[in-house]
Amino acid sequence: MIVVTGGTGNIGRELVGELAARGTEFRVLVRDPSRVADPGRAELLVGDFDDPRTLAPAFDGADALFLLVPGIGLEHTIDAVNVARAAGVRHIVQLSSFNAMGDSVPAMGRWHRERERIVARSGIPATVLRPGGFMTNALAWAQTIRSGGAVLDPTGPGRYAPIDPADIAAVAAEVLTGDGHHGVTYTLTGSQTCTVAEQVATIARTIGRAIEVHEAATPQEALESRYPGGAPPALAAAIIEGFELMRADTVGFRTDTVRELLGRSPRTFAEWCARNVDAFVCGR
Repeated sequence: MIVVTGGTGNIGRELVGELAARGTEFRVLVRDPSRVADPGRAELLVGDFDDPRTLAPAFDGADALFLLVPGIGLEHTIDAVNVARAAGVRHIVQLSSFNAMGDSVPAMGRWHRERERIVARSGIPATVLRPGGFMTNALAWAQTIRSGGAVLDPTGPGRYAPIDPADIAAVAAEVLTGDGHHGVTYTLTGSQTCTVAEQVATIARTIGRAIEVHEAATPQEALESRYPGGAPPALAAAIIEGFELMRADTVGFRTDTVRELLGRSPRTFAEWCARNVDAFVCGR
């Protein structure tokens, strides 16, 4: 039995489909079962990381756990690990971030790395997935594009290799159901590096019209555009730091891990746009 947390998010929805297609026995921990479009044969259990008592029924009798926790704190990870250990879970597949790799780790990465340490100290064999930026982050521009506005670019010449959450889910399904992954950390990216402007150009080609891109004058301007009502200070500082690091990387970090694990290339951003074109077209 596999337990999936975060089952209604960008990765979780795809993972539910992957496990259902494999005929795997699994259950999904969700706050709102109606948000799981097609759970297949999965059991849906209502639970909330803010109330650890609701985790025990979902974890009971589970062999493996896909662990995706909300927020930037550590409490949810600590609670989940304690409940998993008590339930006898034998494998945790933890969603982390590529920001946690290396010697000089930014704030966003330090939060993820500490969560990794919590899982490692649990004594439960674990596999860590460290994906880079998601292709679905482009949905933050959808309303602006539908209204004919200009996309604000926070990173200018910076390049990165965005990954389709569906590929992260496919890797998670492989790791959850396959052998030889205990104690391994996998860093996952797409195969193509690009700038924000290049991503917007791909969306423009997909929807068949031009989209303006304006480079943000400062990281603060980009932050205020993303969080008009303001973000908590620690999160705001981490996001600005992330923008600055991305702007400085004009080569773009990428790996071949998805291909090595799945035997195929990661999906391209153009393919993701084609599947999600309706999000960017007014009236569709």
